[in-house]
Amino acid sequence: MPHPTSPRHEHPFAPFVRALGKGPNLSRPLTQDEARQALTMVFADQVEPVQLGAFLCLLRVKTELPEEIAGMVQACRSTFTIDPKPWKIDVDWAAWAGKSRQLPLYVLAALALGKHGIRVFMHGAEEHTQGRVYTSDALTALGLFQCRDQADVERALDQHGFAYMALTDLSPPMQKVMDLKLLLGLRSPLHTVGRLSNPSQAPFALTAVTHPPYLSVHQQASQLLGQPRMAVFKGDGGEAERRPEKSCEVLFLDHELAGSEDWPAMVAGIRAQEESLDLTRLTALWSGQHNDDVAQAVLIGTIAIVLRYSGRAASIPEALGQAAEVWNNRPKVL
Repeated sequence: MPHPTSPRHEHPFAPFVRALGKGPNLSRPLTQDEARQALTMVFADQVEPVQLGAFLCLLRVKTELPEEIAGMVQACRSTFTIDPKPWKIDVDWAAWAGKSRQLPLYVLAALALGKHGIRVFMHGAEEHTQGRVYTSDALTALGLFQCRDQADVERALDQHGFAYMALTDLSPPMQKVMDLKLLLGLRSPLHTVGRLSNPSQAPFALTAVTHPPYLSVHQQASQLLGQPRMAVFKGDGGEAERRPEKSCEVLFLDHELAGSEDWPAMVAGIRAQEESLDLTRLTALWSGQHNDDVAQAVLIGTIAIVLRYSGRAASIPEALGQAAEVWNNRPKVL
């Protein structure tokens, strides 16, 4: 006998769960349109909690395909609280991981680009993993502000050519799904989807992964979404920050061209883990009061990737040379 509260008719979301979870022989991935429809229903609160938990876990276990990610990105874009059309952003920078072993130097790299006239919009999720520092922490240490709304972003761009907005303000519906990690114990597919969402509609999008198998997934999903230019690489701690002691494969899109390039290591040896993430060092590095050759290699290497794949440098050596000029010629006072 059915449970008294059981529905008499199949729920509209049930086919999406069934497609993913019907077993090793009958289950299948979602199409791009199905993924868009499914996540749109989630954001519209048209899904029961048990369905949402099953949906997220099934996607996570099988690993999301490019078509699924592209469809979910399309659904996410309808939830953003901003209108980027007036901003004319050059670089959309995803910062969704946080740092646990090294300082978040990627923030200084983005600021240097902004001060050089290359406008950067950074977005990310925060406080999803204990023991990490996030972009907002770095901005506080630098005496800068985190953007909460449209007006904040415009003010930050005017002042610094750089603006950062956390998911909490950028998309409350996405944040609500991200918060389920504390209940499910699993990373949400939105960790990947959000990185590729390009809320600023910039012609160049930068992201990074923790696990190399996701590199081609990011590249292919971006191609399905019609992203003109993008770059993705295995960054430090999952952030778009170069690890100069290692060689680095960067996958990219240049309009119709999808490719990859190998960047050589920039410094010898193995970089030691920071004993403590003293964020006051960010200010000292920016002002030049503290000189650190390895940190400088991180910054120049990261800036170079942006310059190379946003179409501002024709080769890796040219990108590195330009990046050194961007960093060395930064204004020392923010």
